[in-house]
Amino acid sequence: MLAILGPTASGKTEVAIRVAERLGAEILSVDSMQVYRDMDIGTAKPDVIEQRGIRHHMIDVVDPESDFSVAEFRRQARLVIASADSPIIITGGSGLHFRALVDPMSFAPTDTDLRSELEGVHLSDLVAELIAADTAAGSEVDLANRRRVVRAVEILRLSGETPSGRATTMEAEKLRDYRPEIDFTAIGLDAEDATETRVERRLAQMKEDGLTDEVRGLLDRMGRTARGAVGYRELADHLEGNTSEDDAYRLSAGNTKKLARRQRTWFRRDPRIRWIPWVESVDERTERALEALS
Repeated sequence: MLAILGPTASGKTEVAIRVAERLGAEILSVDSMQVYRDMDIGTAKPDVIEQRGIRHHMIDVVDPESDFSVAEFRRQARLVIASADSPIIITGGSGLHFRALVDPMSFAPTDTDLRSELEGVHLSDLVAELIAADTAAGSEVDLANRRRVVRAVEILRLSGETPSGRATTMEAEKLRDYRPEIDFTAIGLDAEDATETRVERRLAQMKEDGLTDEVRGLLDRMGRTARGAVGYRELADHLEGNTSEDDAYRLSAGNTKKLARRQRTWFRRDPRIRWIPWVESVDERTERALEALS
């Protein structure tokens, strides 16, 4: 299994498609938002021409009304790998989806109604409940991060599992040691200093290509997860009369840059990824990728 990974705007999709052409491979996307149908421009989803006849998996899987979990992504993506007749190249910017695919990662139960209930509870009360059940919870969960505290309490109520208890399992040990269940060779692409310029340029192109109209057409269809996508949430806010279009694009640019930094941090922690020097020329990037992957 081969993987071409990296933060947003690093040009990894172009390289993955060219490498797939050369190797006779198919592409499996590890992107949390390209799974949604009709969310094309804002997710930088390769169109039919850009795909160059290469078969793509885990793109256009569900409608934007759905909340497509990482657990379901893992299930479907592993079925793709199990049934593949051609080599697979994994590519994308979601470190969580990549690790869910290749590493020993199971998922605690979830309940939509309980999650909604917990989201209405004051953070201090949630933290108090968590600490009462697990005095060491703070060593495993950022107690200032509301989303993570809500999830920890949700797991606690549904399964009785505490954060420190989950952290001592064999699975957790393998995850910490980056021991995969599916063997792979991975390279990383990262535009680094050029990222901000590339983000600005790409967002300007998305605007020209009709991103605002795309979001307008999806406004009443996006579920919570889809609406949370960078670009979509800012433009949805604009279309609902809360900000100007210019402000929405400025916010989208800033949030995309923040996303790229988070993705970079996630991937750079993974010792299994070999980072290759980034160059502007996609041809040269492709040759470097092929050399590294060989």
